[in-house]
Amino acid sequence: MPTETDRAPEKVRFDRVTKRFGDHTVLDGLDLTVAPGERVTLIGPSGSGKTTILRLLMTLERVTDGIVHVDGEPFSHMPAGPGGKLVPADERYLAPRRRRVGMVFQQFNLFPHMSVLANVVEAPRHVLGLDADEAAARARDLLALVGLADKEDAHPTRLSGGQQQRVAIARALAMRPGLLLLDEVTSALDPELVAEVLDVLRDVAGATDITMLCVTHEMGFARDVSDRILMFDRGRVLESGPPGSLLDAPEHERTRAFLRSFR
Repeated sequence: MPTETDRAPEKVRFDRVTKRFGDHTVLDGLDLTVAPGERVTLIGPSGSGKTTILRLLMTLERVTDGIVHVDGEPFSHMPAGPGGKLVPADERYLAPRRRRVGMVFQQFNLFPHMSVLANVVEAPRHVLGLDADEAAARARDLLALVGLADKEDAHPTRLSGGQQQRVAIARALAMRPGLLLLDEVTSALDPELVAEVLDVLRDVAGATDITMLCVTHEMGFARDVSDRILMFDRGRVLESGPPGSLLDAPEHERTRAFLRSFR
């Protein structure tokens, strides 16, 4: 029987994490683990806490209680003092660890005055310290992966919404994150552009071993790319399982009612 030290560290672990905004509890004592290379999709009604999980991993929010771990070490907290007591992490501790996490938002957030290539190159050059040739080569490979090799000189304002989101995906991957967070990445797109972005993400999932944590209402995409789907309700995991069982035969009536809204 494997011991604790025999196990590969979890990529992500939420240990009794609570997040409150004033009197409103968004996450309620959440325990959650994600294995290295696992693709996990979070579903559930608006306000159930899904996006808050991503925001905690991006350090856009801080936990109220509990601890977030990434790559087997504290992420939301850091050891301090002679006893190594964990205290809330400061910016110096967070900065190098934040680079391990990439996020694609609902909005594209591209620099409109820069070319597509420059948008993808910017962070690797200035944050990772890559030289110009290496960063550009990496960016061109990623633009090819997302089907935009011919758009490197274009500016974002000349691209469709679907193309802009594909640039945003390439930009996130350019930082070589071990964990990619996807927050409703098709919600700002016209319906006819949704499929092209989801196809690119399927390609990314198939071509890399990156760990993915995705919030989406696209159930077909969740079925195709997920190893596991978690149904959230009121800040807790109501049920979880592989796509076939959770989407086709959910255990809870709340999950069944939620999924009926997509049929």
